[in-house]
Amino acid sequence: MASPIVIIGAGQAAASFVSRHTALGSTQPLLLIGEESHPPYQRPPLSKKYLLGELERDRLFIRPLDWYAEQGVETRFNTRVTEIRPAARQIAVAAGDIIDYDRLIICTGSSARNLPAEIGGGLDAVFTLRSIADIDRLSPEFRTGRRLLIVGGGYIGLEAAAAGRQLGLEVTVIEMAERIMQRVAARETSNYFRHLHSSHGVEIMEGAEMIRLVEAGGRACGAELTSGEIIDADLVLIGIGGSPNIELAQAANLECDTGIRVDGACRSSDPYIYAAGDCTSFERNGQQIRLESVQNAADQGDLVARVIAGEDVSYTALPWFWSDQYDCKLQIAGLNIGYDQCVVRPGDKDQTQSIWYYSGDRLLAVDAINDPKAYVFGRKMIESGMNPRKESVASPDSDLRAIAKG
Repeated sequence: MASPIVIIGAGQAAASFVSRHTALGSTQPLLLIGEESHPPYQRPPLSKKYLLGELERDRLFIRPLDWYAEQGVETRFNTRVTEIRPAARQIAVAAGDIIDYDRLIICTGSSARNLPAEIGGGLDAVFTLRSIADIDRLSPEFRTGRRLLIVGGGYIGLEAAAAGRQLGLEVTVIEMAERIMQRVAARETSNYFRHLHSSHGVEIMEGAEMIRLVEAGGRACGAELTSGEIIDADLVLIGIGGSPNIELAQAANLECDTGIRVDGACRSSDPYIYAAGDCTSFERNGQQIRLESVQNAADQGDLVARVIAGEDVSYTALPWFWSDQYDCKLQIAGLNIGYDQCVVRPGDKDQTQSIWYYSGDRLLAVDAINDPKAYVFGRKMIESGMNPRKESVASPDSDLRAIAKG
């Protein structure tokens, strides 16, 4: 019997690979291995509708569990891979089994970063937000009137802040940088979302560096800042980013930097091993980058299936992201890495606008806030390599459709 294609990790990238592989009609057997007890599921709703109780668990699943068996895909959930043996083209799992593979796809994703244990990361009432299990543990603590302290003013922290306020919690966000969203967005975007959260009663403390979490009876009850101030809390959510799960790849001597280095075909430094999703590092516009996004994971997983099927394709997809906070939708097209100027374009309605990122005269990215038109046409311009004049973009009287047509 032929060795299967083995997929390590059961997230968005893995689901995309399996879907494309089966759609292409391949008869090569697949083995999907995941550490969680669930089939692949959507993660973006975790900090939004699932946390708010507006989405049932089964609706998170990208495919129903039965679908995998119907497609002839063998699944092993609740299973941890302990070793990759490239020379033998084998993997080992915690149960002691040794599994041969024809090709190996690493889709191990990333893990939420926590605080070091010495400053309180291991206390009770301290949470991260990355998995169904995280939300199931956190949800009972989200009760009206409780004090929620969020460490980190990025997307996860701000989405959780919005959910907390919608459920009636008192919310404080502390951000070590001088402004929220500093790593991912321009000051103009940060200003918009600071005002949005403040208008909903969230206290945002920027430039606030934490020394440690305050503890009482083994449970976090607040945070001490370098200023000497103590922020009281009933629960603490850590939203300080994620780390790629690359330990297996490193131990197997695959080339890694900020992630598993892959080429344009998502092939690692071993010709029989591919990687897709949050765990990968790849070249874009002359820079080696790593992205944590649904789009990147889905597109890379899809591409690996096509490459293994014999297609001559490379990963060139335009990155895009989104964030829902209250009734506000932020849609992002492109990457703003290296921008030196921003142009703000007012939207057609109140509370709508878009921020256009440029490097010199080159358009890099667009943040569209409640402005789907700006997102659609901005994305079209970036994909086609157009560089519209900044004056035209900034003028609310200009027609984006006409600009996009050139």
